[in-house]
This record gives sequence, structure tokens and C-alpha cells, in this order.
Amino acid sequence: MPVPVPQQRGVPAAETPHGADLTVLVIEDDPAGSITGPELSAAAGTRVRIRTARNLTEAGRLLTDDVDCILLDLALPVPTTTATATTATTTAPAAPDHRPEPAPGRADELAVLTHVLRIAPLHAVLVLTAQDDTELAAEAVRVGAQDYLFRGELDARVLSRAIRYAVERKRADLAQHQLTESGLRAQENARLERGLLPTPLLDGSDLSFAARYRPGRSRALLGGDFYDTVRTPDGTVHAMIGDVCGHGPDEAALGVELRIAWRALTLAGLCGDQLLSTLQQVLEHERQSEEIFATLCTVDIAPDGRRAGLCLAGHPAPLLARHGRPARLLPYEDGGPALGLLPRARWPRRQVELGAEWSLMMYTDGLIEGRVGAGSSQRLGQDGMVAMVNSRLEQGLAGEELLEAAVAEVRELNGGELTDDVAVLLLGRDPERIRRRGRSASRPGPVSTASSTATAPAAASAQRPPLYGP
Repeated sequence: MPVPVPQQRGVPAAETPHGADLTVLVIEDDPAGSITGPELSAAAGTRVRIRTARNLTEAGRLLTDDVDCILLDLALPVPTTTATATTATTTAPAAPDHRPEPAPGRADELAVLTHVLRIAPLHAVLVLTAQDDTELAAEAVRVGAQDYLFRGELDARVLSRAIRYAVERKRADLAQHQLTESGLRAQENARLERGLLPTPLLDGSDLSFAARYRPGRSRALLGGDFYDTVRTPDGTVHAMIGDVCGHGPDEAALGVELRIAWRALTLAGLCGDQLLSTLQQVLEHERQSEEIFATLCTVDIAPDGRRAGLCLAGHPAPLLARHGRPARLLPYEDGGPALGLLPRARWPRRQVELGAEWSLMMYTDGLIEGRVGAGSSQRLGQDGMVAMVNSRLEQGLAGEELLEAAVAEVRELNGGELTDDVAVLLLGRDPERIRRRGRSASRPGPVSTASSTATAPAAASAQRPPLYGP
């Protein structure tokens, strides 16, 4: 009959606390000659219970949850039924079999060990071998045993120390395996989250773009805040920033869904109230509970870059800085409610004059809800943010430098990391930069007409950023 496979407990046997009683399963064909429990107890300073098995069939019955270590004689005969045994019935927690295979010519000698390692992947294993076969003993450790002992040198003190060492080493091996698995999962999650961050689709636009993103979750790359920017074929640049209430993984996932839906709807030609109404339907279908809502701010900038349409859905108003003037908040009196609050809400679109040279900063409330001073109850607020940005503009900062300095100052004022997600988006129009680009583009190149015509579509395609990020 096939050798029975014991059920493994959810907590590894190797996690026995130091100093606790130990249970050792001895598997050898002459267990009467082994050291007894009282001898081991005296050497170990704690009670050691001994179980003996004459073969693998008995070992399968005796290998229960309270066994801490297995003492295995490599000279034990291997029943022919062992080769047909399977671990399909085991309920042990996931412990992938990454053990190396025995060296060529050693598979038969280590068959009993590989079988025990297969049926008891969470137990410490000590092997017994002849004193003149050190190579076999070393190979047993390489395959998966925690240590080896020679039969001729076996005494209570040596065995007690080896059992303790084997149990602790198995515990360390399991902990290392869990850390490795955790690290791999973290890397996979990081790659996934990084892939979900947006890539602006601004090919052909004269506007500058910069963004900063800092999730509130510890060690996360993605939070409940989301943003995106695309340019439609008519030359209009559409920008959006939003915030799902909360900052956990569910909120991050919902934010990604809303961002992708916004991009698809925008490229399909929707704008203003019609777009926000459709996004609210997406939110209502995808949210985990009816209490979840999202704030949103959308801007559509005309092809000439001098005016824009603004829609607010319970979101803070953007900050506009014109050339030679201090930055100010755009009007927010006509805004509508956050998405997901009112079933038949409406979001009016307000026309805003931008001028010839400007910078437009869109942000989430994480930027303005930080404290002003460690331990203070006062928050920065929109007025404090406007004053802070104007101070940085007077220093000549712009673009990436402006956002970096603003986020750093908010964090410093808060006395450390911000608890909420922070997303900041900066769009700008610089006529001088546009003129320089125009002069550069108008210069004749050495490439022939036939060659440039053939390669232009391919070059445009290669420079176009991917639709949903890297």
C-alpha cells in the first residue's frame, strides 16, 4: 500500500519557542539502540519526547503536528511503494519545493531523505550516517537536511545540541523564504503600480507639463489620487485631477479605473457635464460601497492656449499664475458636487481667460491639509498654499523645480511625511519657448524629401507615448 502522507499544520514545527519541550521522531530500523528521552532531556535542560518508527509507513502515522525534529537514518531501506507515494493529500501551507536534486549516483542513497523532505517540508531534519561517508552526509545537507551526525559519535550532549541547531536553522530558513516571497510580491506590486501611473499624451502640444505624486500609504507607489493629460486631434489639451475618498489599495484601484475611463471618454469627444455624468456612472458601478465618492477637476484648454473650460466636482479650484501677476485661485462658485453623492447632479462648465503666458497648477487636498508646524492643529489651507507658491514664483522657480519645492515645503511645514495622498499637476504656456521651437522646426535639414516622407510616420509613432503608461 502507498505510504500515507501526514497532514502538516498551518504553523511550521520549526517555530517551537526556544526552551520549550521538544518532540523528536526517530526513523531507523533499530530504534532500540537510540538515545532515550531522559538522556536527551538531561543534556538539553528541557523535556525531550522521543517517538520511534522502524520504517516510513510508521513514520507517516507518527508525524503529527507536535513533532519538532526528525532524526533519520540514511541506511533505512526504502520500500518499493515509496516511489508511488504522492503528496496530493497534504494540507501543508505553501512551501514550494525549491530543494536541489541529489547529485548523479546519489539519488538511490538519498531516496529515503527526499521522501521525508517531501512529506514533511516544514520540519527540521537531522540525518544519521556512517562516519566514513562524509560526502554522503554533506550531500544530504545540500539536498535539504539541516545537519548530519555520525552514528559512532552519537551521545546525548551532541544530539541535544544538533536538534536545537536543526530546529533553529529550519526556523531561519522558513523566515528567509517568507522574506524572499514577500520581497518578490512587493516588487511585483511596485511594477504593477508603476505601470498604472499615467503617461501624458501631449504629442504636438506647445504646453509644458510637470507632475508630482506622493501616495499616503507607507511603501506604496499608488494612492487614491489620480490625474491625466491628453491632447485630442483638434488641438485641445484636456487635463484632469481627482481624489477618491480614502487612501488604501481599493481606493487606488478605483482611481485608476476612473482615470482610464476619463481618458477613453475624452478621446471619444465627451467633455464637461456629459463626461462627468458618465464618470459618475462608472464610479457607482465600481465602488465597494455607496459611501465612496470622488472629487474631480477637469480643464480643457483651447488650441490657441489662451482660454480654457473649467469643471469642478467638489474639488479645490486650480491656481492660475499669469506673467507679471501673483498667482490666484480660479473661481469655484459654480462647481458641482463630488461624484457619487447626488444621482442626478450637474456640473456646469465655466469659461476662463488664461492669457498669452501662464502657469496652471491643479492639486489634490493632500497638498493643503498638511499641518503648519509639528503638533499644530492649524492646516496650510488654500490661502497658505497660494502665498507659498507666490513666494517660490518670486524666486524664479517654474515647472519641475516649482513643484518639487512646493511639495518639499508642505512636507517640512507638516513636520514629516503627509498622511494623505498628494498629486500636483502643472501646465504652462511660454510664448518665447514656442517661438524658439518654431524657429528650430523651420530650419532646413540635410535629409532628402523622399527620405523624410518615408520615415516621418514611423518617427511620429515611435515618439508617441503609450496610451496607458509604460
